[in-house]
Amino acid sequence: MIDRFLRRSGSLRDRRQMLLGMAALLGVASWPHAHAASKGTSSRVDQEGAGNAAECIIPSKAGGGFELTCFIARDGLQLVRKHEAPLQPTYLPGGIGAMAYQRIVSNAIGGDSTVVAFSSGSLLNLAQGRFGPPGEPVQWLAALGADYGLIAVHRDSPLRSMADLLAAIRDDLRQVVFGAGGTVGSQDWVKAALIVRAAGLDHKAMRFVSFEGGGDALAALSGGHIKVFTGDAAEAMLALNDGASLRPLAVLAERRLPGRWSRTPTAVEQGVDLVWRTVRGLYSGGRISSEAVARWRAALAEMLAHPAYPAIRDRYGLFEFSLTGAELEKFVDTSLDEYSRLAQDLGLQRWLAR
Repeated sequence: MIDRFLRRSGSLRDRRQMLLGMAALLGVASWPHAHAASKGTSSRVDQEGAGNAAECIIPSKAGGGFELTCFIARDGLQLVRKHEAPLQPTYLPGGIGAMAYQRIVSNAIGGDSTVVAFSSGSLLNLAQGRFGPPGEPVQWLAALGADYGLIAVHRDSPLRSMADLLAAIRDDLRQVVFGAGGTVGSQDWVKAALIVRAAGLDHKAMRFVSFEGGGDALAALSGGHIKVFTGDAAEAMLALNDGASLRPLAVLAERRLPGRWSRTPTAVEQGVDLVWRTVRGLYSGGRISSEAVARWRAALAEMLAHPAYPAIRDRYGLFEFSLTGAELEKFVDTSLDEYSRLAQDLGLQRWLAR
């Protein structure tokens, strides 16, 4: 789908935090078993005295796609490791994944029992050198599923279609304030930029408000602080389940999505040639033991193949996209090349050489 662009040139959060706090008190056994963390490293759980629980780092605030990735891994791994303590989610916001990545590759955090959530947006940032200078390579463990971009407005907005949105942009671009979990150059910013381009205007003139996660962006939309949300369907689904005041205008998929989104037209249906798939998965630090990498990949592969896993994935709003091992590494390399070309096409600054 990226080639298409190149060719054309609140309350739910509080409940989650409380539940996670309870889980942190209960989940003190290690997963996967093992060997202690690599020499010179320790997980944040170890540092905070909560035992050796396996940890899934959520590199953003609550309410976004990174969070649901760790929740899916937590629930899914219980299918195949029932006697192990549940994977413990830990929040580490900062730069929409940059802080977590930099601390993992610098060996400041992590170890054999730590994994980190990533998305296609992480790969887009990596392709631009936005996560800092190249360090030790990380271990790409598994892709757990795919999400799709979503364009939404406040429930009371006069905008009811992509045609309305394009007309509003052409009428006065400065009055159409976009917002999402990400900064300039992030995947959610790119979605907004491509919409402005579709309206025939310069995307560099648009107004975009950055948030540290989709949850904050959706709260801002509900509060009327931004006009258009350019995030993903799964994080919007969580917000809708909690009563958020939003109206979806389009999903950025090749065809209509099933379930809740079956009545939401695609952007393509509405004459805007924009498709954006967001792959979500897990990686670990590059210095963890080869035995730990093998254990994580084996457990995640077993989880992905389990007959009950699709129901867990569907519960969190993701769609089938499962990769591990060499196939995942090839996907990552291909994505980095494609995103690098897309960033160049949009005139984005390359921060540091990859």
